[in-house]
Amino acid sequence: MKAIDVEAQLQVLMQGTEYGDAQLAAKMRAELRERLLLGRPLRVYCGYDPTATDLHLGHTITMRKLRQFQELGHEVTFLIGSYTALVGDPSDKNRARPVLTEEQVNENARSYSEQAFRVLDREKTVVRANGEWLSKLSLVELIRLAQNFTVQQFLVRDNFAKRMQNGDPIFLHETFYALMQGYDACAMQTDVQVGGTDQLFNIIVAGRKLQEALGQRPQVGIITGILPGTDGVLRMSKSTGNHIPVATTAEDMYGKLMSVPDAALNVYMRLVTRWSPAAVQRMEEQIASGALHPRDGKMQLAHEITEVFYGADGAAQGQAHFERVFQRRELPDDMPVLAVVAGTKLVDFVVAEGLVPTKSEARRLIKQGGIKLGGVAVADTEMLLQLGEATVIQVGKRKFARLMP
Repeated sequence: MKAIDVEAQLQVLMQGTEYGDAQLAAKMRAELRERLLLGRPLRVYCGYDPTATDLHLGHTITMRKLRQFQELGHEVTFLIGSYTALVGDPSDKNRARPVLTEEQVNENARSYSEQAFRVLDREKTVVRANGEWLSKLSLVELIRLAQNFTVQQFLVRDNFAKRMQNGDPIFLHETFYALMQGYDACAMQTDVQVGGTDQLFNIIVAGRKLQEALGQRPQVGIITGILPGTDGVLRMSKSTGNHIPVATTAEDMYGKLMSVPDAALNVYMRLVTRWSPAAVQRMEEQIASGALHPRDGKMQLAHEITEVFYGADGAAQGQAHFERVFQRRELPDDMPVLAVVAGTKLVDFVVAEGLVPTKSEARRLIKQGGIKLGGVAVADTEMLLQLGEATVIQVGKRKFARLMP
């Protein structure tokens, strides 16, 4: 492999990485260069604990990085944390995760994998589950692995330290997680592990230390940045309501991407798109110089990301829908038709039809003028539906339906 090829790969693979420490970043970059100079495909993986079925764009950041490794000819393993999910990763949690059953994990894994293949190349992806090796560990083997760590190493972690300060419990099984994840790297003898910043301890400390203890060359950690949600500030999360689901519609994804603040565009460009570092830099410079309006740059971004998940036709449909509804203020052509029984409470109706997840959310939207009938904002949270003719209901910015009496 030529040195110029290695430098080109480094530029792509290190884009969007975030270590929180310049020395660690330089060390990982140097070690990755050494591995690439070997001239063989690297063994790369990322582990995913299927604790839920619904993914959002934030979950796909590491998948995008794996796809980059695939496109550069490296061997990628999509590791399902069938065993680690039974424990639950405490890395970004201030309280213990609920323990899942094996049946729940298996069901979630099926949904997770299918959504992941919207990003990954199915033909170039090896799918494994860490139950293959973790289920075979004896108690003696587990104790020997644990001898490589101290209790203090776990307690200084930010989330555990906060629990200690607050007097919240830290359960013993939670300390097993980093050890289990670290052993994944040993079992597969990996060169590279990809993960978010919340996985820094598990990858850099646990994984590398166990590999070294077992006579393997410590893996390179590729640590990706965290994607902010549609508010542009908080980490994307379903619980905060600022997420963009993967399993949605092209129109919804495009519209939500257009709602992302201009200040967050560069993060989305670096973490979610297929654009090269040079292309990202070029767009940033065009926006900064005024040669490209941020709105137009955002439309290119929304089209690119929507195309990743829904193809060129889906991206075109999403853009056309956005231009029609939000720029020209026209009603969408493909509204669902919903029958209304006279006297039905509006709050009950929008929840029953799936337009709003909960009644409390429906009431909040009404108070904020976020639900409209015939283009007029509803003000009464106790309103009863009495329709004399067909009427269009709008919920939020992107949901429309035609109501029939």
